[in-house]
Amino acid sequence: MPGRGGRQRAALDLLFPSGRRGSLPRPAAIFAAGGKAHAAPAHSRQTVEALAKALGTPVRSEFAIGAETALAHSVLAAPAPVLVCWERAGIPRLVRALGAHQVRGVPAAWPDRHDLVWTFTRTRGVWSFRELPQHLLPGDA
Repeated sequence: MPGRGGRQRAALDLLFPSGRRGSLPRPAAIFAAGGKAHAAPAHSRQTVEALAKALGTPVRSEFAIGAETALAHSVLAAPAPVLVCWERAGIPRLVRALGAHQVRGVPAAWPDRHDLVWTFTRTRGVWSFRELPQHLLPGDA
């Protein structure tokens, strides 16, 4: 999920309230774009830092943009649910690496929006997909 100005979107903890029915499940693992090979913009990490701190969960940012296959392996091995905050251009590669690219409703590219959460749920090896608006900032659709 890309973020517009990571600090602006840092209110993600509002999307994951504990104990509220119908809310997104609180992540057990959090990944953000990073890595040493590329000087990744800090906004992906900034977007998830407040949530990670509130949950007491470290942000894993060892993967650079372009390393979506390696990221997918770590995501699938991590305790679920997993939150990934990534750059728009790499999201289709990540979805493909997860094996979820042919799921009904998954767009071929990330839309020109920063206020969305894409959720993928795998049950008995079968993926499902939902696209949810964040409604965190003024102007979010």
